[in-house]
Amino acid sequence: MNQKKILVTGGTGSFGKAFTAYILKNYPDVSRVVIYSRSEQNQFEMANEYPPDQYPLEYCLGDIRDRERLIEAAQDVDILVHAAAMKHVASSAQNPMECIKTNILGSQNVIEAALHHKISKVVALSTDKAVSPINLYGSSKMTLEQLFLYANVRTDAKFSMVRYANVFGSKGSVVPFFMKKKADGYLPITHPDMTRFSIVMQEAIDLVMFALDKGWGGEVIVPAAPSYRVPDVAEAVAPGVEQRVVGARVGDKMHELMVNQFDAPYTVKNGKYYVICPFEGPWTREEYCNATGATPVPDSFEYHSGNNSDWLSIEDIRHLIELEI
Repeated sequence: MNQKKILVTGGTGSFGKAFTAYILKNYPDVSRVVIYSRSEQNQFEMANEYPPDQYPLEYCLGDIRDRERLIEAAQDVDILVHAAAMKHVASSAQNPMECIKTNILGSQNVIEAALHHKISKVVALSTDKAVSPINLYGSSKMTLEQLFLYANVRTDAKFSMVRYANVFGSKGSVVPFFMKKKADGYLPITHPDMTRFSIVMQEAIDLVMFALDKGWGGEVIVPAAPSYRVPDVAEAVAPGVEQRVVGARVGDKMHELMVNQFDAPYTVKNGKYYVICPFEGPWTREEYCNATGATPVPDSFEYHSGNNSDWLSIEDIRHLIELEI
């Protein structure tokens, strides 16, 4: 990252801010980080925390829906991290065209800006909801992955993707929701058997850094993450408080998938990550394994939060809350 110019879409979001802080701390000779987002207020607040006259930051107000503005912001950029998105399942369902404009057409604009300037490395953030999607948000992220896969075939640049679950304790996730709701005297539980994957912000950053450093282009990189049971999170947040089952919302899965049976024939385990190799492009799973020592998974492999071998206990969750909230 030193001597590099980096563009982060969604740069004032939870990931964008944490990623920028990580770069500033660990790469003091970074040339510049361009913070691209559409929120004037968020940019104002971030600029107060990281003033551009004290840090190598450039605040660029713009929307990924605006292709021309994005191309302007991407000038002379070496690395592009695409974190901008509509992220809420319900909002996406209620405003479908807005979701399509941002998550699909906006992501294509990111690709076009990267191709226009011949940016060498591009990494996009995807989600477990992109796997066998049952809602528009997940479908839009699945489409993003396909767009990046196709972009990788068209150029010598490396377009990689990372796929992970909600970051533990982040805005909109279950922990702050339960912390707020416990004052009501009960916690609403969608289903007593519901499970989710858990990842903390630093692990999300490490995943993106792995993609930038080790990515071949066209792959989807997935962390081997622990699971938790939603009722266990409720107990960790508010011990002894009533857990009231209210039913799953439209678009909610009982368990989240990270790798499905259709991904399995292209998937390998590389250290603490699963790597889904592209089904078309300049390299194959066999070549990747030979070069990296990665191991193919069985063709019947599925990685979902309900069949995980690694689980967070209630005490583990309490410890995470102390560290992350």
